[in-house]
Parts: sequence; structure tokens; C-alpha cells
Amino acid sequence: MEKWNMAKTVKNIRRAVSKHSPEILTGIGIAGMVTTAVMAVRATPKALILIEEEKERQNDEFLREACENGKEECARIEKLKPLDLIKTTWVCYIPSAVVGGLAIACLIGASSANLRRNAALATAYALSESALKEYQEKVVKTIGEKKEQAVRDEIAKEKLQKNPVVNQEVIITEKGNTLCFDVISGRYFKSDIEKLRRIENELNRQMRDEMYISLNDFYYEVGLGDTKMGDDLGWNINEGYIDLSFSSQLAEDGTPCLVLDYRIAPKYDYRESI
Repeated sequence: MEKWNMAKTVKNIRRAVSKHSPEILTGIGIAGMVTTAVMAVRATPKALILIEEEKERQNDEFLREACENGKEECARIEKLKPLDLIKTTWVCYIPSAVVGGLAIACLIGASSANLRRNAALATAYALSESALKEYQEKVVKTIGEKKEQAVRDEIAKEKLQKNPVVNQEVIITEKGNTLCFDVISGRYFKSDIEKLRRIENELNRQMRDEMYISLNDFYYEVGLGDTKMGDDLGWNINEGYIDLSFSSQLAEDGTPCLVLDYRIAPKYDYRESI
């Protein structure tokens, strides 16, 4: 039993280390860079002593050569040549150079691990997006557009129930008086369907020239503030235009509410699909 528990513990430790390897490597790399700086500073006094000893050695050698050549005086060396400086002091900085090299290797390893994970996530996201699109198309084909819209309306109703307007700030955009709810940011705002359609058409026209539009570009036109993910999400002309979906519902307080959804969801790598 103890052997089995030990094996399980080791397995769990290995799994945790593998899961958090980028963070661990980054931490080690940062600590290594700090240690490198400290070690270099501590090695400097010894290096200065070696520099002074080398200057004295060279001055004694030049003085001896001057005496052998019958000269009474010779200029003293006040500063070593760069090559002599390196030859004299490089030994002092070997430990800090080794630690610095290991720290750089850890940081590169952390970056590589993150790149591999991001690539895997991007692949999984693309597969999920493709599967969802195929599923939506099959649902429409199987049950018809009216029933599919009924399903969307039911989902919109549930989202309103999970985000009641009484607990949320309603953003006044001066672009309409209809209460609206954005399913991505979870924000309530005032607008109307005609102005939202006009913004949709204008941004799609703009996308034909600029190839892509960010989610924050859409929010800006609507009158909403930027969000943290708004610059990471967007639409690319190769993936399709912005296609808004609307569902008329009643908010918790009985106010008519227009739920704003997206038939083509904004994606993360929208700039890279050009």
C-alpha cells in the first residue's frame, strides 16, 4: 500500500510539474538572472584586484625592457587593452556566466512550452469552431429555420435570467431607447435594431477594405466601452462578415429587451487568417 501511495504521489508531482512547467521555468529563469547579476557584482572586486596586478606586472616588464635597452624612463600603463582585460578577468565571471546561460535556457524553454500550448489550443479551438458550425448548419437543415430560431430565443431567455437587468448597469449610448443585452460582454445598453444593423453594414463594408474588424471596433461604434478581450477577438473577411442575431425577450423587470448575439462568432486569431 505504501509503495502504491508513493508511486501515486510521484505521478501526481510529475503531472503538476508538467502542467505548470512554463511558470516554473519562468520563475527559475528570473531567479537565475537576478543571481547572475549578484554573482557578477560580487566577482567585480576580485576582477579589479587582478587588473591592478596585471598592470603592475606589465609595468615591471616594460621597466625591465627599458633598463636592458639603456633607457632611464618608460611610460606606465594606466589602462589595460581590451584583450588583456578579458584575458585577466574572464575566470572571475565564469560562475555568473554559467548561471546566466542556464537562466536564459529556462526562459527559452518556458517560451517554447507556451508556444506549443498555444498552438495546441489554437488547433483545438479551430476544430471546435468547425464542429460547432457544422452542427448549427445540420440543426437548421433538420428542424428548419423557425424552430432553430426558437431554440436561439430560448437560449437568449436563459442568458437574460442569468444576468438580470436589476443587478446590472444599463449603458446609455444615445443611439436608441431600446434595452439591449450583449451576450459576449454581458452588458445592458440602450440602442435599437435599425442602428445596430446600420453599424453591422458599415463595419462589413470597412472589413472589405481592411480585411478584419476587432470586437472592440464594434463596441466603439455601438457606444460601449472597450473590453480586455475586445482586441483579441474579431472577424476576418475570409471567415465571413459580421452577422448579428436578435431575439426579443422580456427582462426580469418586465422591460422589453433585445438580446444581441452573433451567428458568426468573433475568433481569437482573426488577424492571422489573412
